[in-house]
Amino acid sequence: MRIKYISAIFLGISTLSYAQQVKDTLKESKIEEVAITGSRNKKRTVVNTPVPIDIIDIKQVSQSTGQVEINQLLQFSAPSFNSNKQSGSDGADAVDPATLRGLGPDQTLLLLNGKRYHQSSLINLFGTKGRGNTGYDMNTIPIGAIKRVEVLRDGASAQYGSDAIAGVINVILNDRNKGFEGNLFTGMNLFKSPGSNDVVSDHKIDGTTFDFSGNLGTKIGSKGGFGNFTAEFINKDYSIRNANPDVYTASRQRFGDAKAQNVYFFGNIELPLSDGLTFYSRQGFSHRNTKAYAWTRFADADGNVPEVYPNGFNPIENTNISDFTFDNGLKFKVANWDVDLYNAFGNNRFTYQIDNTINATLGSKSPTSFNAGGHSLLQNTTGFNAVRQFKVLEGLNIAFGSEFRYEKFDIIKGEEASYAMYDINGNVVTKDTPQNLWVTVPGSDPIRYRPGGSQGFPGYSTDIGKSRNNFAAYVDTELDVTKDWMISVAGRFENYNDFGSTLNGKLATRYAFTPQFAFRGSVSTGFRAPSLAQKYYSQQFTNFQGGQLVTVQLASNDSKLAGSLGIPQLKQETSVNGSAGFTFNTGKFTATVDGYYIEVKNRIVLTGYFAQADLPAEVQAENPFVDQVQFFSNAIDTRTKGVDLILSYSENWGPGKLIATLAGNYNDMEITKVNTSEQLAGKEDIYLSKREKAFILASAPKTKVNLNLNYKINRFNVNLQMVRFDKVTLIGYDDAEQVYHPKVTTDLSFGYEFSKNLNLTLGSKNLFNRYPTLQTTQVTSGNTESGGIFDPVQMGFAGRQVFARLNFKF
Repeated sequence: MRIKYISAIFLGISTLSYAQQVKDTLKESKIEEVAITGSRNKKRTVVNTPVPIDIIDIKQVSQSTGQVEINQLLQFSAPSFNSNKQSGSDGADAVDPATLRGLGPDQTLLLLNGKRYHQSSLINLFGTKGRGNTGYDMNTIPIGAIKRVEVLRDGASAQYGSDAIAGVINVILNDRNKGFEGNLFTGMNLFKSPGSNDVVSDHKIDGTTFDFSGNLGTKIGSKGGFGNFTAEFINKDYSIRNANPDVYTASRQRFGDAKAQNVYFFGNIELPLSDGLTFYSRQGFSHRNTKAYAWTRFADADGNVPEVYPNGFNPIENTNISDFTFDNGLKFKVANWDVDLYNAFGNNRFTYQIDNTINATLGSKSPTSFNAGGHSLLQNTTGFNAVRQFKVLEGLNIAFGSEFRYEKFDIIKGEEASYAMYDINGNVVTKDTPQNLWVTVPGSDPIRYRPGGSQGFPGYSTDIGKSRNNFAAYVDTELDVTKDWMISVAGRFENYNDFGSTLNGKLATRYAFTPQFAFRGSVSTGFRAPSLAQKYYSQQFTNFQGGQLVTVQLASNDSKLAGSLGIPQLKQETSVNGSAGFTFNTGKFTATVDGYYIEVKNRIVLTGYFAQADLPAEVQAENPFVDQVQFFSNAIDTRTKGVDLILSYSENWGPGKLIATLAGNYNDMEITKVNTSEQLAGKEDIYLSKREKAFILASAPKTKVNLNLNYKINRFNVNLQMVRFDKVTLIGYDDAEQVYHPKVTTDLSFGYEFSKNLNLTLGSKNLFNRYPTLQTTQVTSGNTESGGIFDPVQMGFAGRQVFARLNFKF
């Protein structure tokens, strides 16, 4: 049994790689544990699914690492998963964009206990990967509430609907029905410059992190009901990594990780009401407050008022994210069909308070703090699933169901002074205001004008509320033709009231040539509907390009501005996915290899920046304060090819046990077509510039390799993890390449079990203090996207961290 279960873990291309994980899982689980993602067959395990599924035991993985958020934990555990910390990226400083296989953040579907989870209301814009994409904020779910994460790395739109082009991540909540488990974590960054004082920091110790979580399980009633409840609190301080001002003239004085405070409460309740009828409920609430520094306004900046800030200032984006989920359902039987009737509700609200700033057109009378408004997204999904098995050949499983989903996106207007430009008399400037009344920069020659709105992040100038609904129906079948060969066929129909219908299908198969060797593969079509934010989002903001402040209008897709340049109405993205691979197991040694091919048409991204001179004359006259405009558009087609590989070996070595895992991902994306209209002929390089293409292609490094070694002797264990991130190339504002060379990060931890109920882990993340490649030649011109000494890349830029984690039970 022991050998079979270790095989089950790794044949699913699991990222479980710790000896303690295997030991605890053997105690608590059975070989036949079902992987509920990717298959609606209740007898299908991770061993015999026709597509790769990772089963990640979050509790055990988190014990050996310095990660306190699910995104960063997966970033350093799953080779095909990428998530970057951002700096100077507006709202993205508070939400880490996450991707599978280098596709967009909105091309991976997130489920909570098998039900569709709501997206974040944030849309990634300036300074971040996945720009132009919405996505899911996985960090709204606390690690302490999670039992495991199942990652389906295969196109699954035919099974689960929109967003599942790259795959599906299913977060499974704790269901323990007794006892209390607590985790206490503390960590800090030990700052040391990677070069000869190229990088400086406020403190030698920063980024101090404190995390406490408590999870309580209890029985409810006498028929097997349970309640499992989690409360968690995380507090993290700034990690500032500036360019040395004695060496470089940088565009920012406060580059680095934001300050954040997170509070969570999650519940998971299941209550049998009678024989064959069970009620379940999942409740979640999280609140995150993040303080991130925007680009520096130096003393002589047009957006500064020296009487207020004689030395310039660093605006602070004070964001508040409130996230709520409430899922309820009934499970029962009807004529031998297992039926699940449910309603899943979610809401994400994101608001901005801009502090330590100014509206320069109000001069010294300006407030220094503004309510800049925000955005919110509500989603409600009502549906049912029905599953039944039939005695056909070696077994036939049929599942069908439907969903009705309602979505509403709102932009929340900020206070007037957060977005308005005022004239010398204190009146709001409009297109009819004479230019001689605009507020000028004193002594400027030629004359320059003060920018309006709160510096760092201008507020939202309009209230917008848009909604839509969608109906879906699906059929998902699996047939075991023989004991060694199975095939799966799925189809899904969806209709959106704002753009029409789509039909997608999937075919998958698995064949076991021997008990040790099996082939698996799939082919499918997929789609992703344009999000409401992509269709209706609009904002005017300031941006530094090559050290110069410009005013950019991000115009909604249905606006007159978009129409004037021939930007077409948004339509769905479509995909064709193919995968093929094998699993091999000899007991001590396992190998899994899965190749994939993903072709996506009409991907929605942000265009490049069109100068005001590119606009028709009448449109220029209506937008006199705008330097540049950009849009959401189905701008590109892409083709992605890659391979996932995991090799693992387990052996009794001396008095202890060693488990070694080598996991790697090779990912190659190319832009096969730029979709321009006739009206944009000759402006293709503006519509999607070389620089924007580089950002899309840099969503994942070409290769990412993870080596994990775990050795356990009695109560003591040591864990070593090394992750190699491949080269990433970006393009600066001057069209020069910014090359981030391959880097290896090393994590080391030591754990000791004082008893079954108490264990302690001490360790270091990024032990050798590795930083991304310093962009020293560009810093003087503010050429990096971040305005700092590096751009946000996969390995992060905070340097070495030391940590301690105490786990206790009673």
